[in-house]
Amino acid sequence: MAAIDPGADDPADGFDTWRAMQVITQETRASIVADVVGHPEGMPSVPELDYVNPDVHRSAISEHLDKLQEAGIVAKSEIPVGERSRDLPYVFYYVTEDARAFFDQNGIFDPDTWSDQYAKIEKTDAIRRVEEMQRPDRK
Repeated sequence: MAAIDPGADDPADGFDTWRAMQVITQETRASIVADVVGHPEGMPSVPELDYVNPDVHRSAISEHLDKLQEAGIVAKSEIPVGERSRDLPYVFYYVTEDARAFFDQNGIFDPDTWSDQYAKIEKTDAIRRVEEMQRPDRK
């Protein structure tokens, strides 16, 4: 496994691996990243993340997602206004290409491992409905 080199960032792409490591080492954020990586579509919504993290308040999940976005680890994509359904989420989160490269380089957040873990979670019909919905394109 390659060591993390805080000086190895490419300033042109804006991804700061040292900052990313600081952000993902917080336990709840690490769990959220694992859930994003393990999600069948790799793009969960806040209701899905709330369901698989029952001990974390939904507002805290949103705050952690904001920190993960600020660090360039996750990005969000939204269903366009005219295509939204009233009772379904329209914002979804995914791991950025820079973060995925960083994870792969350092052997963390393996998609196969986390997909297996995510699949073992028993889900309600409502969560399965959200999980099966069409996702927007990644930006």
